[in-house]
Amino acid sequence: MATGVDVATRDGRALTFSEWGDPDGFPVLCLHGTPGSRFSRHHDEGVYAAAGARVVTYDRPGYGGSDRHRGRDVVDCVDDVVALVDALGIERFAVIGYSGGGPHALALAARLPDRVTRAACDVGVAPYDADGLDWFDGMDPLNVQEFGWALEGEEVYASEIEREARELLERVAVDPGNVLGDFEIPDADRAELARPEVHDVIREGMAESFRNGVWGWVDDGLCFARSWGFDVSEIRVPTRVVYGASDVLVPAAHGVWLARNVPGAEVLVNEAQGHVAGDDVVAEQFRWLVG
Repeated sequence: MATGVDVATRDGRALTFSEWGDPDGFPVLCLHGTPGSRFSRHHDEGVYAAAGARVVTYDRPGYGGSDRHRGRDVVDCVDDVVALVDALGIERFAVIGYSGGGPHALALAARLPDRVTRAACDVGVAPYDADGLDWFDGMDPLNVQEFGWALEGEEVYASEIEREARELLERVAVDPGNVLGDFEIPDADRAELARPEVHDVIREGMAESFRNGVWGWVDDGLCFARSWGFDVSEIRVPTRVVYGASDVLVPAAHGVWLARNVPGAEVLVNEAQGHVAGDDVVAEQFRWLVG
């Protein structure tokens, strides 16, 4: 494992990345959720190695050690990822994005068809301006409230997220399994989060998320609440859309919409789970990504 290494973007910002799994395996870029960091990963990197995956994670701008990119759109991740994979000598790679990382994975699939071999959007949100989608339907009221703050603009949103981040870190210090607090998540998600083996990853990932403030979380929320800067109809590489039937953080309707609008999408529905995938699902995903 290599961790805490920086590369420079074209405009001079630093991106901090880590590597996991098989260093000689096929490169798979793994994009963390919102909030998250490069330490947001599966608790057993042997799962990656068993799939033959060289997994690269990085802090999106404003998270962890990566410099903020104020005003970024979802599509702006493409230039950052090109800088990262070029610095690592990687020509072709697969990509998976979880939750808030999902739209960014779709952006890479859309704009880097000659470099992305396969892409997966796992419990990722649909575009806020998606035709025919009630974006908030089925979403937990706490998440509806958060996106409402984002729609009010950066000043309001940043103030609220600073408070949310403090409360999150206080919960995690006591019980990492309570990272989602008062969200009414399904029992299957609570069971996954209660597993002792995931607690160190949650502690490490959340602490690193806010090492330099809350701007990664803020800028993620703001860019989800406006146009992504690309259209999912552009995607031509093999792409999976994965969602949980009982997800209340990113409702199943988002996955249904993406499944209908990403050309040729392979669709996987986790009927027994919400937002958190089990070990068997993760292992199968990485086997598929490596191909």
